[in-house]
Amino acid sequence: MSFQQGLSGLNASSKNLDVIGNNVANAGTFGAKSARAEFADMYAASINGSGASNIGIGVQLAAVAQQFTQGNITTTENPLDLAINGAGFFQVAKVLSDPGAGPNATPQLDGANLYTRNGQFKINRQGYVENNQQQVLLGHSIDANGLPSASLEPIQLPTTGIKPRMTSGVDLEFNVDARAAATGPAGATNSIDFNDPSSYNNATSVTVFNEQGDDMAVTYYFQKTGDNTWKVFGTVDGSTLQGSAAAPEPIATINFPTSGGNPTAAGGGSVLLADGSTVTNGQIPITVPGSSGPQAITVDLSRATQYGTNFGVTNLSQDGYTAGQLVGTSIDASGVVMARFSNGQSASVAQLELATFRNPQGLQALGGNAWTATYASGDPTRSAPGSGNMGVLQSGALEESNVDLTAELVNMITAQRSYQANAQTIKTQDQVMQTLVNMR
Repeated sequence: MSFQQGLSGLNASSKNLDVIGNNVANAGTFGAKSARAEFADMYAASINGSGASNIGIGVQLAAVAQQFTQGNITTTENPLDLAINGAGFFQVAKVLSDPGAGPNATPQLDGANLYTRNGQFKINRQGYVENNQQQVLLGHSIDANGLPSASLEPIQLPTTGIKPRMTSGVDLEFNVDARAAATGPAGATNSIDFNDPSSYNNATSVTVFNEQGDDMAVTYYFQKTGDNTWKVFGTVDGSTLQGSAAAPEPIATINFPTSGGNPTAAGGGSVLLADGSTVTNGQIPITVPGSSGPQAITVDLSRATQYGTNFGVTNLSQDGYTAGQLVGTSIDASGVVMARFSNGQSASVAQLELATFRNPQGLQALGGNAWTATYASGDPTRSAPGSGNMGVLQSGALEESNVDLTAELVNMITAQRSYQANAQTIKTQDQVMQTLVNMR
């Protein structure tokens, strides 16, 4: 008997306790994965090389295998906290100490992608999404046409806001009361006083925007001049759209069919411009002042109706908006990053992508909740969350450590007893050696 077996057992038990202690220490670390010490026995080869001795010479640490089981998901109040429910890793990258020229420069990455399950992300001063280790989250940016970029790149939120969009079209869906009395003259004569409600039947208003995002109030006045004929006048910020202030002209004349339905449908209705020409699609052009000159807007009157019920506007929308600042973000289960702006607009700005590995236990742990790919893990397979075998994302949530404290405490007791037993074998071997030394 030698001291080798007991000494190797002490080393193995000590390393097992180290692994257990590390698991317990990271029980509260989001995205951390527990590890397991795996051991193998050792045998010495015989002198003539014909085989190994039947008596082992101890134990050795074969591997420390991490267990990539799913951790519990807990909700938070931060929309940038992300949890993966299922397989996959976030892809992040280290930023070099020299980020480039100025605070708004694109960060320079060290070229090696890292992988993590910890979804504690924040926005840095440049608008990039990063974690506590200053590693930026990677994904595909989405351009103004809704197309994602071809390569992985740091995700940056539009902290500068969104540019204004000039109004180009207005959809006006309404019903005028067929029972209403005529308030305007028939024929080509135009007579309306915008300050006198008795000179028109109804009015409604919509806000439009010029190329600089300045808002203008366009008001539409509806004046019945015959059984099925209505004239539509307009003002922008109080100024007449067609004609002069002293003699306003209609921007359109609507001749409803006798059925009262849409003027562009079959049945004899029509929409006429100020010059008397017919518009087959019901879309009339108007001109409003712009910051750099007159601004053309198309007003769609094709869904107007004249039925025997009260006047009502069922849809009044336009496609422009003023400038807006970033007020919030959200990330859906498929990894699409949405930005919300103060002008009520929202836009898709990025698409997250997860990575999986054929052998995740082959990943090399780097600390800071990050792993790197190795030959043993294989190359990553990338896809959007929720596609294939990828897990889905949950925004405003984090994945807790998968460490089972109860099991770890039991393992700790077992490892402690194993350490004591191996120490006892060394003590016994020492006593045997002492007996031999004392023999006479």
